[in-house]
Amino acid sequence: MTPLKTHNLVKRYGGLLVTDNVSLDIARGELHAVIGPNGAGKTTLINQLSGELASDAGTIRFGGADVTALPVHERARQGLLRSYQITSIFEDFSVLENAALAALGARQHAWRFWQPMLGNAKARTAADEALSAAGLAHRAHVPAGELGYGERRQLELAMALAAQPAFLLLDEPMAGMSAQESAAVIALLKGLKGRYTILLVEHDMDAVFALADRISVLVYGKVMFTGTPDEIRNHPEVRAVYLGEEAL
Repeated sequence: MTPLKTHNLVKRYGGLLVTDNVSLDIARGELHAVIGPNGAGKTTLINQLSGELASDAGTIRFGGADVTALPVHERARQGLLRSYQITSIFEDFSVLENAALAALGARQHAWRFWQPMLGNAKARTAADEALSAAGLAHRAHVPAGELGYGERRQLELAMALAAQPAFLLLDEPMAGMSAQESAAVIALLKGLKGRYTILLVEHDMDAVFALADRISVLVYGKVMFTGTPDEIRNHPEVRAVYLGEEAL
């Protein structure tokens, strides 16, 4: 079963058509990248997929079910999770506590204030495994506020993993990173490939071509072309859109 499928997804702002009949079909275990010029509609699309933005037309099917009308938290409970461009962590809590909170939030409808957050065995296990996958196990007991920028992005990813998603929406995970930090995240995502189905929106073309199984090019809200990295590199219209960009 295809984990995520969209059909003719549309979002308008007044007379401006931001996503124009976007249809995607993402296979289980695939890392699918969406690229495009600034203003192409990438952020709007990911907001529609996560449930933060209602679509004006079209459908979103996740795990075979129609989730088009479901709010963010319902999609998250079904395993469709987004990692944000801007990190949102609890700086006074440890790295491990942040991951455990994410795990608890995915499993429980109500907080148990009388129970320590690390007292839940399943949440603790999920948090430990997520920190290991994200390369932060050695920083588990450090206050999150002491992390550098790159490590904060790793923690954000670990928090998404701790919720044990079926599908990850990654919105520019390498934004603002140094070359060294980006290389570390690329290596991390390579390790996650196949274990998770991932949709990646990213401006770093080196990262996209190193990671993606398939790439969809979004231009003025429309999917111009979907193909393998080699097909994208050799597509004349895509090359024209990215004229001057070394990646193509």
